[in-house]
Amino acid sequence: MRKIIVCTFLTLDGVMQAPGGPDEDAESGFEHGGWQKQASDDEVGAGIAAWYEHSDAMLLGRKTYEIFASYWPHADPANPFTERMNSMHKYVASRTLTSVEWQNSTLLGDDVVGAVRTLKASDGGNVNVVGSGDLAQTLMRHDLVDEYRLTIHPVIVGTGKRLFADGAVPTALEPVSVSTTKGGTVLAVYRPNGKPVYDSY
Repeated sequence: MRKIIVCTFLTLDGVMQAPGGPDEDAESGFEHGGWQKQASDDEVGAGIAAWYEHSDAMLLGRKTYEIFASYWPHADPANPFTERMNSMHKYVASRTLTSVEWQNSTLLGDDVVGAVRTLKASDGGNVNVVGSGDLAQTLMRHDLVDEYRLTIHPVIVGTGKRLFADGAVPTALEPVSVSTTKGGTVLAVYRPNGKPVYDSY
């Protein structure tokens, strides 16, 4: 069985929207696009690269797919991520796309939850959900996330889409590994571990 792994860049206040560039996503008037670069360093890059070692596919929502598909096919081949991103299989969840042109891409049908369940049950490596906030929340609601791999950067932006937004399913998490880079970014890996336990001191 394959693991579905949510891999996401977050601000300290939990925003995941538009980390890569100022014009990446201005939805709902978001003005903080590109917040990640100032808080990244070589350790962050090495940590993210390690998260892809046992993954052979990505699961993407429409917006993230379109951002990636406009960039990676033309990216610098000297970038070690370029070949990996282009060669990995991409499964795309969208209610509006009718085709996907980026190499090794497959458009999922209307029943995304059923398609992901089938994908989990198939043979192969891990499947990384990259960005794709709406899709990630759908997967969380249907108990389809096996692991969270989060880079939590030392920056607060105050507004934007959050991975764990209001209405997120209450979930206890088991820490797998947590480390901090010299620049203060937390590389955190957690696995769902049932429901939270409520008690008092």
